[in-house]
Amino acid sequence: MQSTFYLKIICNLVKNHFKHMGLFVAQNSIVRKIWGKSDTVLFIFAGASAEFALNKAVDWLYFTGKLPSDPLGRLFSTVGYARKIVFASTDEANKAIDMMRHIHNTVEQNRGTSIPDWAYRDVLFMLIHYSIAAFELLERKLTADEKEEVYNVFYRVGIRMGLKELPKTHIEWIPVRNQHLIDNLQKSHYTTDLFRQYKKHLGIIRYKVLIEGQKLVVPQKVSELMNFGSISFIGLIIPMYKLSRAVKLDSLIKSILLPSAYKAQIKELDVS
Repeated sequence: MQSTFYLKIICNLVKNHFKHMGLFVAQNSIVRKIWGKSDTVLFIFAGASAEFALNKAVDWLYFTGKLPSDPLGRLFSTVGYARKIVFASTDEANKAIDMMRHIHNTVEQNRGTSIPDWAYRDVLFMLIHYSIAAFELLERKLTADEKEEVYNVFYRVGIRMGLKELPKTHIEWIPVRNQHLIDNLQKSHYTTDLFRQYKKHLGIIRYKVLIEGQKLVVPQKVSELMNFGSISFIGLIIPMYKLSRAVKLDSLIKSILLPSAYKAQIKELDVS
């Protein structure tokens, strides 16, 4: 009787082991916690939307016309792919990564030239930076091991996409990331136009909220190029927002602040 009981325990442990082996990101990973909450993902989205606009390769996103015509949808699409990878099996994640590469290859063929490898790295680096920055803003500081875990997930995404010159660890990545910010960002007419589109699609009040949110998570270089300044009124109310989550008022706040067209998508970002 007792041997049967222990056999069941062993079988369950083995079953769970192989189940987790099949996931691209482990079930208990900090990365799933980061990408499993809509408010954290929205700050990732906010920060990336600023840095996207400053990237020297942003003209590639203008080539298809999709970015200026629907900047929010384009960014939600990028975020959506990232989340699909985070919560997928290894096979499904690899298929999603391969699909991303295929889409970009098609754009390259249509334009007759290749997207620079550094531009692919920049997008990957944004996902790493804003994953960490958003979580630390809304939750707590990450440990060195947790930051390494975040980096490793997106490192594997980059390797699958065939990107070169990727640092192997988070510590090695930090100076490379800083150099990318220096080399690959500039304020251009694309930047001005993209922020104009953000304002058009969000409305004045939501646009102002976006800017204030960006201030809290973007690197110093981005802040300087955008003339953001050092003070954000959202930063002053973050503690109150955290309290609202405890009493389940955060959903109401998000429904007021966010465009109705994206409410369903935003709601789906929360993983129970």
